[in-house]
Amino acid sequence: MLGHYLMFNRNCEEALNIYEKAFGTKVTGLQKYKDMPQNPAFPVAEEDLNLVLHSRLVIDGTEIMCADSGQALTFGNNMYITLTSGNAEMIQQAWYTLKDGGKIYLELSPTFFAKLHGHLQDRFGVNWMFSVE
Repeated sequence: MLGHYLMFNRNCEEALNIYEKAFGTKVTGLQKYKDMPQNPAFPVAEEDLNLVLHSRLVIDGTEIMCADSGQALTFGNNMYITLTSGNAEMIQQAWYTLKDGGKIYLELSPTFFAKLHGHLQDRFGVNWMFSVE
């Protein structure tokens, strides 16, 4: 099984809330650093206790896992999460939710190969590509 694991800059829980809204889904599991048993070999700073250690959500049948990173991340353009579906309404809901505060690379519109196709970077630096078959 091939999976996706997204790392965030201390805003994973905010991203999960937006993704729930965008895709009409719910987080199926969420653990925070404060939920971990204490381990002297892996100390957690007080200000990190409410950060997301691990989470899962399912988008259109595919599981995506997410967490807050322990180190600073930079936004990149070398990876996209792609969502291809026959459900135009779901794709449009996701598009309009995620473009808020994001950067549009290609506006969601009809193309020669799809009823709708577009890609963007959301406000968390995650690149998304959407297609309606």
